[in-house]
Amino acid sequence: MGLPRAFVGFSSTDIHNYWLMLAWKANKNINFNFADCQLNAAVNSENEQYIKRKCRERINLAGKYVLLIGQDTKSKHKYVRWEAEVAIEKGCTIIGVNLDGARSMVRDTCPPVIRDIGAIFVPFSPKIVAYAIGNYKMHNDNDNYHYGNTPIFN
Repeated sequence: MGLPRAFVGFSSTDIHNYWLMLAWKANKNINFNFADCQLNAAVNSENEQYIKRKCRERINLAGKYVLLIGQDTKSKHKYVRWEAEVAIEKGCTIIGVNLDGARSMVRDTCPPVIRDIGAIFVPFSPKIVAYAIGNYKMHNDNDNYHYGNTPIFN
């Protein structure tokens, strides 16, 4: 079986956290790996429809949609919310990653589009994010999920 394929969504203010995830992948001492479906390079265009078409192509390759949730993610409608909607429409497993370290959905920061749809919410940590990418299966209900305070994730 191959690596889980994931598209990582984030606010532009949180790009450094995405880069950190790539550093986790590159570090042989950290057990963190997935097939990254993110765009290979920034799209050099101001054309919103073109950018969205390129993002949709990449999301369509993914089985998981990982949304890094920072302080302003909730207010990012042009691309972040749209990416989440595309991932939900495609049937991706939704994983909300709280950059503030919270272990469950935080209403003040979580975009409404991924609330109450069976997604899981985890803190920004290589062990728990890797576990969610590799193991979580979407629930078909109107709830939010999280992993308990298990020692393997600390």
